[in-house]
Amino acid sequence: MASGVRGQRAFSSRARSLITLVMMFSAALLVFLIFVIIGVPAALNNPVSQSSGATIALKIPQITRGQKREGDAAVQPYVEVLSWEPRAFLYYNMLTDAECEHLINLAKPNMQKSTVVDSATGRSKDSRVRTSSGTFLNRGQDPIISGIEKKIAEFTFIPVEHGEGLQVLHYEVGQKYEPHYDYFHDSFNTKNGGQRIATVLMYLSDVESGGETVFPASKVNGSLVPHWDELSDCAKTGLSVRPRKGMALLFWSMSPDVKLDSKSLHGGCPVIEGNKWSATKWLHVNKYSVPS
Repeated sequence: MASGVRGQRAFSSRARSLITLVMMFSAALLVFLIFVIIGVPAALNNPVSQSSGATIALKIPQITRGQKREGDAAVQPYVEVLSWEPRAFLYYNMLTDAECEHLINLAKPNMQKSTVVDSATGRSKDSRVRTSSGTFLNRGQDPIISGIEKKIAEFTFIPVEHGEGLQVLHYEVGQKYEPHYDYFHDSFNTKNGGQRIATVLMYLSDVESGGETVFPASKVNGSLVPHWDELSDCAKTGLSVRPRKGMALLFWSMSPDVKLDSKSLHGGCPVIEGNKWSATKWLHVNKYSVPS
């Protein structure tokens, strides 16, 4: 009789242990499901892909200085990764309409034919490869420009003092800028601030057709973009960006190993219809001195 009682007690102990294990497993499964339910929407809002040509939408609602309004809905700025070779990023809604118009109105009275840098002498010269008109604005020229330059510094993590003055450019129908590099091939232009490390190109107007910025040496398959059929023939030669008012394009002329990036080759496609206004900010490795 005693052996039977001991057997029942042993069975009850095993049963309690089994029930305890089942309860622990159920609790762990419940915690796992909670993490999955919470994590899936976040993953959908921030899709990440390592495949070539993929884009990564990075929401940055804390940056609101460039906020625009479409109707009654406020549009938050956000950044999209275009390419890793070259490193190129799009900042949507960086500039307001008022900021775009301010830069255009400041530049209009002083527009002159654009020039290029002579790689032999390091000085400016006329060239058929660049047919736009443009002018330079002083760094920190007024509070609006200072605000734009501060946004650029926040976007790039490069101090305002490392930047040249803004260059405002205007492209009419047929005008273009053949593929080129923004980094220097001469020692003359690197005496002040060192080499150009990055460029921020801000679009101040929409363009009905053409005028895209194209990267012919990029490793991204541009034909995968949904608006491929709407691009000009020039823009189909590589990764390209269509001008959109208030949007800014950041690309790096130097790679993380501090070498000049040949894949940063870029050009401005001819404007087919409309007018293209843009503003360029070149950023240097070191502090860039400007006239006081």
